[in-house]
Amino acid sequence: MWYFVSPEIIFGEGSLDALDELEGRRALVVTDATLVQLGLVDKVKAHLDTAGIEMRVFDQVEPDPSVQTVRKGVQIAQEYKPDWIVGLGGGSPMDAAKAIWVLYERPDLEPAEINPFIRLGLRRKARLITIPTTSGTGAEATWAIVLTDTEEQRKMGLGNRENVADIAIVDPGLAAGMPPQLTADTGLDALTHAVEGYTCAWHSDVTDGLCINAARLVFKYLPRAVADARSAGSGQGSDIEARERMHNAATCAGLGFGNAMASMAHAMGHVLGAVFHVPHGRAVSIFLPYTIEFVAREAPERFAELAEIAGCSNEANAGGEKAARLLADRIRDLCREVGNPISVAEAGIERADYEAQLDKLIDDAFNDTQMITAARAPSYDELRQLFLYAYEGKPVDF
Repeated sequence: MWYFVSPEIIFGEGSLDALDELEGRRALVVTDATLVQLGLVDKVKAHLDTAGIEMRVFDQVEPDPSVQTVRKGVQIAQEYKPDWIVGLGGGSPMDAAKAIWVLYERPDLEPAEINPFIRLGLRRKARLITIPTTSGTGAEATWAIVLTDTEEQRKMGLGNRENVADIAIVDPGLAAGMPPQLTADTGLDALTHAVEGYTCAWHSDVTDGLCINAARLVFKYLPRAVADARSAGSGQGSDIEARERMHNAATCAGLGFGNAMASMAHAMGHVLGAVFHVPHGRAVSIFLPYTIEFVAREAPERFAELAEIAGCSNEANAGGEKAARLLADRIRDLCREVGNPISVAEAGIERADYEAQLDKLIDDAFNDTQMITAARAPSYDELRQLFLYAYEGKPVDF
C-alpha cells in the first residue's frame, strides 16, 4: 500500500492573488530577513490586507534552520495564536514553518519526535500555506522537514504526512529575481530530487511521471534561467518562460520525490552541508553523478532511461551501465554550464579539513533517512570511497 500526499497547488503567473480570497483572522509569516528587504513580504501583506487578515512576521530563519530558531518561532506562534501559518521563501523558511506549525499545535512534542509513525492531529489551531521564492527545493509540496542540530553538526530528517501544506502557491514572479548562483543551486536541487525520486527503491507509477517531467524541464530550462539571471544583474530577467518552467519543475520534482524518497546523494549532501555549510542544492548535486555511477554497477536500468531524456548521445540507446554513466557525465556537464562545482574540492573545502571529518560524514550519512532507499546499499568502506572519489572528482569504478 502506498500514499500520495499533496497540497492544493495554485500555480502560474499571478497566483499570489489567491491570497485575496483567504478566510481567517491572523497569519504568522515565517521567512528570512532578505525577503523582507526585497519587498516580497510586503507583497504577501498586501494580499492578506485585501482578505482582511492580520499579519505578523517571524523573519529570523537562517539557511539550514536550526532547532533553536524553530523554538523561537513556536513561542511567537503561541503568543500570537494565528489560524494560518505561511512559509515564504526557499526550503529553509518553508521547513521552519512546517516545524513551527507542528509544535504550535503539539507543544508536548520535541522537534526530533516529528516522525511518520505517530498521529499529530493537526489543523485544530491553524493551517499551512507554502509560497516558494526559489525554484528548487520542492518544500512547498512535500511533508519533509529538515532541521539542523547545531550542537552535533547534524541535519535531522523529520516530518509526517499530516504536516503537508494545505495550500501551495507557486507564482513564478516571486522567483524571477533570483541571482545566478541561487538559480543554479536550486535548479540542481530540483534535478537531484527528480533523478533520485525516479531511481530510488520506493519509486512508483504515480511518482515516475512527475520525476521524468521535472528532469526534462530542468535539463532544458535551467541553463536558460541561469543565463537570464546573469544578463539581468540585480534586476529581474526577461526570460519569463524559463523562470516559470523551472518553478513548475521544482514543484513537480517535490511531488515526485516527496511521495517516493530521495537517495544517497541527499544522504551525503545533508552531512556535507551540516559540517561545511555548503548550500543544499550545490551539495547534493556534487554527489549525484558519483552515486549514479556507484548504483549503476548493479542497477543501471532506470538511470539509462533518464539518459535519453537528458539528451545524451545515441550511445544511451544501448542501455545498461554505459548509458547510466552517460547520464552522470551529462549532469557534470550541466553543473559546469551553470558554473557549479563537480567535486568537493572545487567547492572550496580543504582536503585536510575534509579528511578530519570523514568518519563523521560517513556515520551521519549512514544514519540519514535517505540512505535506506538506495538501489545499491554501500558498505562502510564503499561509502568512504564514495566520499573520497567525490572529493577528487574521480569517476566511480567500484
